[in-house]
Amino acid sequence: MNLCRIEDIKLLLKRHGFRFSKSLGQNFLIEDWVPARTAEESGANADSVVLEIGPGIGPLTQELAKRAKCVLAVELDRSLLPVLEETMTEFNNVEIISADVMKLDLKQICRERAENTDYIVCANLPYNITTPVIVKLMESNCFSSITVMIQKEVAARICAKAGTSDYGAFSVFCQYYADCEILYDVPPEAFYPAPRVMSSVVRMVTRDTPPVSVENPELFFRVVRAAFAQRRKTLLNALHANFGSEYSKEELGDILESCSLSKSIRGERLEIESFAQLAKKLQK
Repeated sequence: MNLCRIEDIKLLLKRHGFRFSKSLGQNFLIEDWVPARTAEESGANADSVVLEIGPGIGPLTQELAKRAKCVLAVELDRSLLPVLEETMTEFNNVEIISADVMKLDLKQICRERAENTDYIVCANLPYNITTPVIVKLMESNCFSSITVMIQKEVAARICAKAGTSDYGAFSVFCQYYADCEILYDVPPEAFYPAPRVMSSVVRMVTRDTPPVSVENPELFFRVVRAAFAQRRKTLLNALHANFGSEYSKEELGDILESCSLSKSIRGERLEIESFAQLAKKLQK
């Protein structure tokens, strides 16, 4: 059975009485080069335990199982469990976890498996939960890398540079935790049914230490969120809207100048180093 051949997919789904769920954003790959390349780019090897989110019928799962020590495939749709049971028959290193990944304790899952193992993520993420899943994965501090297929626009935001239209709070968040790179695009016609958007595979290699020294991460990200909350406002006005109860506008202006930043600059112009410097100055 070829899990990327549309005729085989239709027969498989018919046999199990499966129906697509729009709310879960289900689109199955029909180009076999995509799961093969994604698995290879993830760096999965005989020492890796791979967390896959939303395996669907399992084409990427199979490719990962050929390379990795173990694959933990988390599937929310219970109607896909018997499908996966059939398509994963030949692999004894695949564990299907029937759960909502947003409700899982990722650290506990890793602790329950082998220690001194390289834990990575490789998945075709459901587009409706892309951002919260990536945030959860990053903040878990469990994985050495995260390689995921996501909507192209989100991939662009993750990897965006300061001063570009795609640059925002999510860009700073991801680049604080990881070195991020777009690997390649995947067109809509590579899926059944075809989505209305272009997809991209992005690899995020998590950092041992952040690229900047931050004493108070909570304050740092508060500054970042404030800077992008109202993009048309100057950074001074955006900060005053968020920190006005703690600092006067004049004091905030002085803090910006002490960081060699103009009072008329907008948040989208700031590199991550400038955000770190600003957060340090704002910490009383």
